[in-house]
This record gives sequence, C-alpha cells and structure tokens, in this order.
Amino acid sequence: MSALTIDSIGTTRKVPTNRAKGRMSRDKFNIPLTVTLALCTLAVLIPLFVTVNMAFKTGSQAVQGEAFVLPSPLSIEGFVQAWELTNFPVAFGLSAFVSAIAVAGAVLISSMAAYAIHANWERTFFRFAFFYVLAAMFLPFPVLALSQIKLSGLVGLDTPLGVGILHIMFMLGFNVLLLTTFLRGMPQELEEAARIDGASTWQTFWRVIFPVLSPMAATVGIFAFLFSWNDFMMPSMIIADPALQTLPVVNQLFQSQFSSNYHVSFASYLMAMAPAIVAFIFTQRWVLAGVTQGAVKS
Repeated sequence: MSALTIDSIGTTRKVPTNRAKGRMSRDKFNIPLTVTLALCTLAVLIPLFVTVNMAFKTGSQAVQGEAFVLPSPLSIEGFVQAWELTNFPVAFGLSAFVSAIAVAGAVLISSMAAYAIHANWERTFFRFAFFYVLAAMFLPFPVLALSQIKLSGLVGLDTPLGVGILHIMFMLGFNVLLLTTFLRGMPQELEEAARIDGASTWQTFWRVIFPVLSPMAATVGIFAFLFSWNDFMMPSMIIADPALQTLPVVNQLFQSQFSSNYHVSFASYLMAMAPAIVAFIFTQRWVLAGVTQGAVKS
C-alpha cells in the first residue's frame, strides 16, 4: 500500500508505506545468489577450519583423524616440529626474496611497458608489441617448462633469483593489459600539462603517470605476491639446489615425513599459507578498488 502526500509545490504523489517497503526489499532478495555465495564461503572456510584445528592438536589427538573435534588441550607441538624439520626460517626467507623480486619487477616493468604502449599507441611497433605481450598469456609454464629449465641452467639462473625473474615475465601480459586499460581512461591534459612545463618523458612518468597508476599498480603488486608466494611448479623445476627451495616445495619434499604426523603437516601448511592470507586480508580493499577503477575507466 501507498500513502498520498503533497509536496512543497502542491503536487500529490504516492509514498510507499513500511509494508510496501518491506515487500520491495523481499523482492530484491536473491535467494539463488545467496545460497551460492554461502556454499562458496563454506567451501573455503571448512578446509581452513580443519587445517587450523588439526595444527593445534597433539600427536595422539591428530592420529585419531577427527578433523572437526576441537583440540583439548591446545598444543603447538606440530609447529615446533615443522619449524625444525623444514628449516622454516630459511625457506620463508627464500620465498620472501622471490616474492619481493616478483612484486617489484611486476609493478615497475609493467608500468613502464604500459606507459610506453599507451603513449605510442598510434605507432605500429608499439601496437604490435602490445599484442605480442598479450600472446604470452596463452602460453602456460608447463608448455615451456623444458626450454625454461635448459635456458635457466645455461645462464646460471637456476636459483631463486631466476624464479623471481620468470614470475615477472609470465605475469607481464596480464599486468600490462590491466595497466594499459587503466591509462586509456586517464585525462590527456595531465600529460600535456607536464610536457608544457618542460618535463621529460622520464619525469612525466615518475611525477605524473606513476602516481595516477598507483591504485592499479597496488592491485598488480598484490596479485604478483599471491602468485609468487603460492607457486609450486616453477621453483620445483627451475631451482637446482634443494636447500634453496621455497616453502611450497619444501613442504612437498618433506611430505613423506609428514604422512603419519597430521598435526605436523597441517602446522607446516598453515605456516606456509599464513603470509598470503594475512596479505590478502589487509590489502583486499586495494584489490577491489583497483579492479573496479580499471573496469569503469575501460
């Protein structure tokens, strides 16, 4: 039902009552979407709960395999054993080193490449370079694994440094696509004003373009960190020395020793994925902001 009201200019209009407003809100409630989101949330939270629950159990409790029974008492025995068994500080440092290279290279190189392509879009060479870089998105690492292993060994990059460089290269196509699309929505007056003031191309990039790119550059950096930190296949194939392996590979190498110690295995997995979870929790607003701005500007 609706109530009749008269506004300030004497026009009669209908105003929805509380009952009508309630009916309208119920009509907008999307039950299938809500159910789907609830199922997706449970699909993520249940495995995470099992991981945390099993990690804080003692060895005798974990052997029973009751994943949904809360630990009593809480124990950090699994974390201590996983820390010593996998030499966690070294593996953590190597993973952080690889991820730092991937993030810094992804942000800087992709930003420069995107600006060069955007500023010279009318030139055939740069337009071809854009589509050439995008073509790399259709070449997954397993297809190029043998050639990359051979080349990395020949030039001495079968190390964590080489893995970090490969992470930059394999993410380049996607990152350039995001940043170039974002730059296309940038007002041309900003760059023209910098040129009029006598700024060089390098000064224009650092003082005008890169600050404008900061929301999308943050998104690129976060994606690069998550990809590099969680990557298993590339480090396992490229790095020749087992002592220099990253956390995901180290966990796999010690899998046989974890087979009967569930609390140790889950504690090790939790320690390995904790940095990625924490990073995403604290940076998800930048991810959403960057993706949304890129979508609107395109």
